[in-house]
Amino acid sequence: SSAEVKCSLCVVGIQALAEMNRWREVLSWVLQYYHVPEHLPPKVLELCILLYSKVREPQVMLEVGSSWLRDQTNKRLPEYGSLLELYLMHVLLPLGRFEEAEELVRGCDVLDSEQQLAFLGTICESRCQWTKREEMYSAAEEQQDAATESVLGALSQKLLTMLTLLRRALRSISSHFCLLPYKKMLLATFLLYLVVVRLDPASPTALPFIYKLVQLFRQAWTAVFSPIHRPPIQD
Repeated sequence: SSAEVKCSLCVVGIQALAEMNRWREVLSWVLQYYHVPEHLPPKVLELCILLYSKVREPQVMLEVGSSWLRDQTNKRLPEYGSLLELYLMHVLLPLGRFEEAEELVRGCDVLDSEQQLAFLGTICESRCQWTKREEMYSAAEEQQDAATESVLGALSQKLLTMLTLLRRALRSISSHFCLLPYKKMLLATFLLYLVVVRLDPASPTALPFIYKLVQLFRQAWTAVFSPIHRPPIQD
């Protein structure tokens, strides 16, 4: 029939898009031909669920699968039970939608009591596994946070110690410089200036700077020493 041919062509198209790594386009491409999720053939819905589960994007099939399974016409299909189990195992349970899964199973008239109990047991087991993983993940996060805090505390303590030592060293250097004679301090400043600026005293361009420095030295000498106790200055 035309419906079977259309379904077969859609199956081939889904496989082709998946092989070309264009799986994001599969659902929208299929809905262009079937318009609403309730009209999807069971084989097409099965392939879509398996495809998006394999690429770890099961949330794409949440609304589509729920709409298909709640449709009264689809409940009469022989593939309904297998698609319900596929939807539970590959969409709802991996996403942690346990309440929605229990509601879907309890509200399904197609399943008998034994099938409902089997599905509810699977949901309960998956919930326990999910809770254990969450607890292990929370414990690992707490351990990581504690380790990070301890490392930061040790680094801050080391930084504080280094800053304290640096402050003591700077204080010692400043007190040492205060004890130096004024002339030696000026000479050290002049040498430091030559080293930092890399100024060549023999270069003609360096003469104005040296002349200004000598003038500053004379002014400082005049300001510090009185005329009586002023030692002679040799150029």
